[in-house]
Amino acid sequence: MKAAVIDSYEEPPAPAEFPDPVATDGQLAVEVELAAVNPVDLLIASGKFYAAQPPLPSVVGREGIARLADGGLAYFDSPVPPYGSIAEQTLLPADSLHHLPAGLEPGRALACGIAGLAAYLSLKVRARTAEGERVLILGAGGAVGQVGVVVARKLGASRVVAAARNPESLNVDADALVSVTGSRDEVADRIREAFGGEGPDVVLDPVWGVPAEAATEAMAFGGRLVQLGRAAGDTATFDSASVRGKCLQILGHTNFAHSAEEKGLALQEMFSWAATGDLDVPFEVLPLDRVGEAWERQAAAPGLKLTIDPRG
Repeated sequence: MKAAVIDSYEEPPAPAEFPDPVATDGQLAVEVELAAVNPVDLLIASGKFYAAQPPLPSVVGREGIARLADGGLAYFDSPVPPYGSIAEQTLLPADSLHHLPAGLEPGRALACGIAGLAAYLSLKVRARTAEGERVLILGAGGAVGQVGVVVARKLGASRVVAAARNPESLNVDADALVSVTGSRDEVADRIREAFGGEGPDVVLDPVWGVPAEAATEAMAFGGRLVQLGRAAGDTATFDSASVRGKCLQILGHTNFAHSAEEKGLALQEMFSWAATGDLDVPFEVLPLDRVGEAWERQAAAPGLKLTIDPRG
Protein backbone atom coordinates (compact mmCIF):
# COMPACT_ATOMS: atom_id res chain seq x y z
CA MET A 1 0.00 0.00 0.00
CA LYS A 2 1.00 3.66 -0.33
CA ALA A 3 1.88 5.43 2.91
CA ALA A 4 3.82 8.35 4.43
CA VAL A 5 6.86 6.65 5.96
CA ILE A 6 9.81 7.66 8.14
CA ASP A 7 13.08 5.72 7.98
CA SER A 8 14.90 8.03 10.40
CA TYR A 9 14.00 10.56 13.09
CA GLU A 10 15.97 13.30 11.33
CA GLU A 11 14.03 13.35 8.06
CA PRO A 12 10.39 14.22 7.28
CA PRO A 13 8.11 11.45 6.03
CA ALA A 14 8.02 10.58 2.35
CA PRO A 15 5.58 8.59 0.19
CA ALA A 16 6.62 4.94 0.01
CA GLU A 17 5.29 1.42 -0.28
CA PHE A 18 4.57 -0.24 3.06
CA PRO A 19 3.24 -3.74 3.86
CA ASP A 20 -0.55 -4.00 4.13
CA PRO A 21 -1.75 -4.42 7.72
CA VAL A 22 -2.92 -7.85 8.84
CA ALA A 23 -5.34 -7.91 11.77
CA THR A 24 -5.06 -10.40 14.62
CA ASP A 25 -7.43 -10.96 17.56
CA GLY A 26 -8.80 -7.68 18.88
CA GLN A 27 -7.60 -5.72 15.86
CA LEU A 28 -9.16 -4.30 12.73
CA ALA A 29 -7.54 -3.42 9.39
CA VAL A 30 -9.40 -0.49 7.79
CA GLU A 31 -9.32 1.66 4.67
CA VAL A 32 -8.33 5.27 5.40
CA GLU A 33 -10.65 7.84 3.84
CA LEU A 34 -8.79 10.93 5.11
CA ALA A 35 -5.96 11.55 7.59
CA ALA A 36 -4.84 14.63 9.50
CA VAL A 37 -1.52 16.27 10.33
CA ASN A 38 -1.02 17.56 13.88
CA PRO A 39 1.84 19.08 15.90
CA VAL A 40 2.06 15.84 17.92
CA ASP A 41 2.70 13.91 14.69
CA LEU A 42 5.81 15.98 14.01
CA LEU A 43 7.01 15.45 17.56
CA ILE A 44 6.45 11.68 17.46
CA ALA A 45 8.17 11.33 14.07
CA SER A 46 11.21 13.24 15.38
CA GLY A 47 11.72 10.61 18.08
CA LYS A 48 11.42 13.29 20.78
CA PHE A 49 7.93 12.53 22.08
CA TYR A 50 7.92 11.96 25.84
CA ALA A 51 5.84 8.78 25.70
CA ALA A 52 7.88 6.65 23.28
CA GLN A 53 9.85 6.57 20.05
CA PRO A 54 8.16 4.98 17.05
CA PRO A 55 9.88 1.95 15.51
CA LEU A 56 11.72 2.44 12.22
CA PRO A 57 10.42 2.33 9.60
CA SER A 58 6.94 3.58 10.56
CA VAL A 59 3.88 5.12 8.96
CA VAL A 60 3.24 8.58 10.44
CA GLY A 61 0.01 10.12 11.70
CA ARG A 62 -2.32 9.33 14.59
CA GLU A 63 -5.81 10.38 13.52
CA GLY A 64 -7.98 9.77 10.52
CA ILE A 65 -11.35 8.77 9.16
CA ALA A 66 -11.90 5.11 8.28
CA ARG A 67 -14.22 3.87 5.53
CA LEU A 68 -15.93 0.78 6.95
CA ALA A 69 -17.10 -2.33 5.13
CA ASP A 70 -20.74 -1.15 5.31
CA GLY A 71 -19.83 2.20 3.74
CA GLY A 72 -20.02 4.15 7.00
CA LEU A 73 -17.32 6.47 8.31
CA ALA A 74 -15.61 6.40 11.70
CA TYR A 75 -12.96 8.48 13.45
CA PHE A 76 -9.83 6.86 14.93
CA ASP A 77 -6.74 8.12 16.77
CA SER A 78 -4.87 5.04 17.99
CA PRO A 79 -3.19 3.10 15.14
CA VAL A 80 -1.13 0.08 16.13
CA PRO A 81 2.62 0.74 15.44
CA PRO A 82 4.31 0.63 13.01
CA TYR A 83 1.09 1.66 11.25
CA GLY A 84 -0.20 5.22 11.25
CA SER A 85 -3.09 7.16 9.79
CA ILE A 86 -1.42 8.64 6.68
CA ALA A 87 -1.73 5.56 4.51
CA GLU A 88 -4.23 3.77 2.32
CA GLN A 89 -4.88 1.33 5.19
CA THR A 90 -4.10 1.17 8.90
CA LEU A 91 -4.37 -1.22 11.84
CA LEU A 92 -6.50 -0.35 14.87
CA PRO A 93 -7.75 -1.82 18.13
CA ALA A 94 -11.18 -3.17 17.19
CA ASP A 95 -12.97 -1.16 19.90
CA SER A 96 -11.36 2.23 19.10
CA LEU A 97 -13.67 3.57 16.37
CA HIS A 98 -16.04 6.52 16.82
CA HIS A 99 -18.79 6.58 14.21
CA LEU A 100 -19.60 9.83 12.40
CA PRO A 101 -23.18 11.06 12.12
CA ALA A 102 -24.64 10.82 8.63
CA GLY A 103 -23.66 13.71 6.40
CA LEU A 104 -20.68 14.94 8.44
CA GLU A 105 -17.78 15.72 6.11
CA PRO A 106 -14.57 13.86 7.08
CA GLY A 107 -12.44 17.03 7.07
CA ARG A 108 -14.81 18.76 9.47
CA ALA A 109 -14.91 15.70 11.72
CA LEU A 110 -11.11 15.66 11.97
CA ALA A 111 -11.11 19.13 13.57
CA CYS A 112 -13.04 17.55 16.45
CA GLY A 113 -10.31 14.96 17.01
CA ILE A 114 -6.90 15.63 18.53
CA ALA A 115 -7.27 19.42 18.30
CA GLY A 116 -10.91 19.43 19.34
CA LEU A 117 -10.38 17.11 22.29
CA ALA A 118 -7.47 19.25 23.51
CA ALA A 119 -9.71 22.32 23.61
CA TYR A 120 -12.84 20.60 24.91
CA LEU A 121 -11.20 18.58 27.68
CA SER A 122 -8.99 21.49 28.76
CA LEU A 123 -11.89 23.90 29.17
CA LYS A 124 -14.60 21.55 30.41
CA VAL A 125 -12.68 18.98 32.45
CA ARG A 126 -9.34 20.49 33.50
CA ALA A 127 -10.44 24.11 34.03
CA ARG A 128 -14.04 23.24 34.91
CA THR A 129 -15.18 26.39 33.17
CA ALA A 130 -18.44 27.58 34.69
CA GLU A 131 -21.27 29.49 33.07
CA GLY A 132 -20.67 33.23 33.22
CA GLU A 133 -16.88 33.03 33.49
CA ARG A 134 -14.54 35.03 31.25
CA VAL A 135 -12.32 33.00 28.92
CA LEU A 136 -9.13 33.89 27.05
CA ILE A 137 -8.14 31.72 24.08
CA LEU A 138 -4.44 31.96 23.22
CA GLY A 139 -3.31 30.66 19.82
CA ALA A 140 -6.77 31.38 18.45
CA GLY A 141 -5.57 31.13 14.85
CA GLY A 142 -4.86 27.40 15.14
CA ALA A 143 -7.31 24.51 15.13
CA VAL A 144 -7.15 24.09 18.93
CA GLY A 145 -7.83 27.78 19.48
CA GLN A 146 -10.66 27.92 16.96
CA VAL A 147 -12.40 24.96 18.60
CA GLY A 148 -11.68 26.53 21.99
CA VAL A 149 -13.71 29.63 21.12
CA VAL A 150 -16.69 27.41 20.23
CA VAL A 151 -16.35 25.30 23.39
CA ALA A 152 -16.15 28.42 25.59
CA ARG A 153 -19.36 29.69 24.01
CA LYS A 154 -21.09 26.33 24.48
CA LEU A 155 -20.05 26.29 28.16
CA GLY A 156 -21.74 29.67 28.68
CA ALA A 157 -18.75 32.00 28.97
CA SER A 158 -19.85 35.58 29.55
CA ARG A 159 -16.97 36.98 27.49
CA VAL A 160 -14.58 35.23 25.10
CA VAL A 161 -11.40 36.94 23.92
CA ALA A 162 -9.29 35.45 21.12
CA ALA A 163 -5.55 36.17 21.05
CA ALA A 164 -3.06 35.50 18.24
CA ARG A 165 0.01 36.91 16.51
CA ASN A 166 -2.18 38.22 13.69
CA PRO A 167 -5.61 38.85 15.22
CA GLU A 168 -6.82 40.73 12.13
CA SER A 169 -6.78 37.40 10.26
CA LEU A 170 -9.02 35.61 12.77
CA ASN A 171 -12.52 34.51 11.83
CA VAL A 172 -13.92 33.41 15.19
CA ASP A 173 -16.98 34.27 17.30
CA ALA A 174 -15.08 36.26 19.94
CA ASP A 175 -16.09 39.38 21.82
CA ALA A 176 -12.64 40.92 21.28
CA LEU A 177 -9.37 40.16 19.51
CA VAL A 178 -5.91 40.69 21.01
CA SER A 179 -2.42 40.71 19.53
CA VAL A 180 0.23 38.74 21.44
CA THR A 181 3.19 40.45 19.76
CA GLY A 182 5.31 42.64 22.01
CA SER A 183 6.54 42.45 25.60
CA ARG A 184 4.82 40.61 28.43
CA ASP A 185 3.56 43.83 29.98
CA GLU A 186 2.26 45.18 26.66
CA VAL A 187 0.33 41.98 25.96
CA ALA A 188 -0.97 41.83 29.54
CA ASP A 189 -2.31 45.38 29.23
CA ARG A 190 -4.13 44.47 26.01
CA ILE A 191 -5.68 41.42 27.65
CA ARG A 192 -6.93 43.44 30.64
CA GLU A 193 -8.38 46.07 28.33
CA ALA A 194 -10.17 43.40 26.26
CA PHE A 195 -11.83 42.14 29.44
CA GLY A 196 -12.78 45.58 30.68
CA GLY A 197 -10.01 45.63 33.26
CA GLU A 198 -11.17 42.51 35.11
CA GLY A 199 -9.00 39.85 33.44
CA PRO A 200 -9.93 36.30 32.40
CA ASP A 201 -11.03 33.55 34.79
CA VAL A 202 -9.87 30.79 32.42
CA VAL A 203 -7.06 30.70 29.85
CA LEU A 204 -6.68 28.06 27.14
CA ASP A 205 -2.96 28.02 26.35
CA PRO A 206 -1.56 26.00 23.42
CA VAL A 207 1.40 28.37 22.99
CA TRP A 208 3.31 28.96 26.31
CA GLY A 209 6.17 31.52 26.20
CA VAL A 210 5.46 35.26 26.50
CA PRO A 211 1.69 34.97 25.82
CA ALA A 212 1.30 32.63 28.82
CA GLU A 213 3.38 34.97 30.99
CA ALA A 214 1.19 37.91 29.96
CA ALA A 215 -2.00 35.95 30.57
CA THR A 216 -1.04 35.17 34.17
CA GLU A 217 -0.26 38.85 34.78
CA ALA A 218 -3.74 39.76 33.53
CA MET A 219 -5.77 36.90 35.05
CA ALA A 220 -8.47 37.42 37.65
CA PHE A 221 -8.22 36.13 41.23
CA GLY A 222 -8.52 32.34 41.30
CA GLY A 223 -7.90 32.08 37.57
CA ARG A 224 -6.93 28.82 35.86
CA LEU A 225 -4.55 28.51 32.92
CA VAL A 226 -4.55 25.16 31.09
CA GLN A 227 -1.27 24.45 29.30
CA LEU A 228 -1.32 22.12 26.30
CA GLY A 229 1.30 23.26 23.79
CA ARG A 230 4.49 25.21 23.13
CA ALA A 231 4.00 27.02 19.82
CA ALA A 232 5.49 30.26 21.25
CA GLY A 233 8.33 28.70 23.24
CA ASP A 234 9.48 25.84 25.45
CA THR A 235 9.72 27.94 28.61
CA ALA A 236 7.78 30.63 30.44
CA THR A 237 8.66 32.68 33.54
CA PHE A 238 6.07 33.68 36.13
CA ASP A 239 6.23 36.23 38.95
CA SER A 240 5.67 34.73 42.37
CA ALA A 241 3.48 37.64 43.44
CA SER A 242 1.06 37.16 40.55
CA VAL A 243 0.68 33.41 41.04
CA ARG A 244 0.40 33.31 44.83
CA GLY A 245 -1.23 36.71 45.29
CA LYS A 246 -4.11 35.82 42.99
CA CYS A 247 -4.19 32.11 43.94
CA LEU A 248 -3.74 31.16 40.29
CA GLN A 249 -3.71 27.58 39.01
CA ILE A 250 -1.49 26.44 36.12
CA LEU A 251 -2.82 23.10 34.93
CA GLY A 252 -1.21 20.74 32.44
CA HIS A 253 -3.26 18.85 29.87
CA THR A 254 -2.71 15.91 27.54
CA ASN A 255 -5.41 13.99 25.70
CA PHE A 256 -3.63 10.76 26.68
CA ALA A 257 -4.58 11.30 30.34
CA HIS A 258 -8.31 10.98 29.64
CA SER A 259 -10.29 7.76 29.40
CA ALA A 260 -11.62 6.35 26.15
CA GLU A 261 -15.16 6.83 27.45
CA GLU A 262 -14.53 10.48 28.32
CA LYS A 263 -13.02 11.17 24.89
CA GLY A 264 -15.81 9.29 23.13
CA LEU A 265 -18.52 11.40 24.76
CA ALA A 266 -16.63 14.59 23.93
CA LEU A 267 -16.20 13.53 20.29
CA GLN A 268 -19.88 12.75 19.84
CA GLU A 269 -20.89 16.15 21.22
CA MET A 270 -18.43 17.95 18.95
CA PHE A 271 -19.50 15.85 15.96
CA SER A 272 -23.06 17.06 16.57
CA TRP A 273 -21.84 20.68 16.61
CA ALA A 274 -19.89 20.15 13.39
CA ALA A 275 -22.87 18.48 11.70
CA THR A 276 -25.04 21.55 12.37
CA GLY A 277 -22.33 24.05 11.42
CA ASP A 278 -21.77 25.34 14.97
CA LEU A 279 -18.18 24.06 14.84
CA ASP A 280 -16.61 24.84 11.47
CA VAL A 281 -12.81 24.87 11.40
CA PRO A 282 -11.40 25.44 7.88
CA PHE A 283 -9.42 22.53 6.46
CA GLU A 284 -7.38 21.76 3.38
CA VAL A 285 -6.92 18.40 1.66
CA LEU A 286 -3.50 17.55 0.20
CA PRO A 287 -2.52 14.43 -1.75
CA LEU A 288 -0.14 11.91 -0.22
CA ASP A 289 2.76 12.97 -2.45
CA ARG A 290 2.69 16.40 -0.75
CA VAL A 291 3.16 15.06 2.79
CA GLY A 292 6.57 16.77 3.02
CA GLU A 293 4.93 20.11 2.28
CA ALA A 294 2.24 19.38 4.87
CA TRP A 295 4.98 18.69 7.43
CA GLU A 296 6.64 22.05 6.75
CA ARG A 297 3.37 23.96 6.84
CA GLN A 298 2.28 22.34 10.10
CA ALA A 299 5.59 23.33 11.71
CA ALA A 300 4.91 26.94 10.69
CA ALA A 301 1.35 26.97 12.17
CA PRO A 302 -0.91 26.93 9.07
CA GLY A 303 -4.02 28.41 10.72
CA LEU A 304 -6.28 25.60 9.49
CA LYS A 305 -6.63 21.84 9.69
CA LEU A 306 -4.25 20.13 7.25
CA THR A 307 -5.53 16.78 6.01
CA ILE A 308 -4.16 14.21 3.57
CA ASP A 309 -5.99 12.01 1.09
CA PRO A 310 -3.88 8.83 1.02
CA ARG A 311 -5.19 8.00 -2.45
CA GLY A 312 -4.77 11.49 -3.84
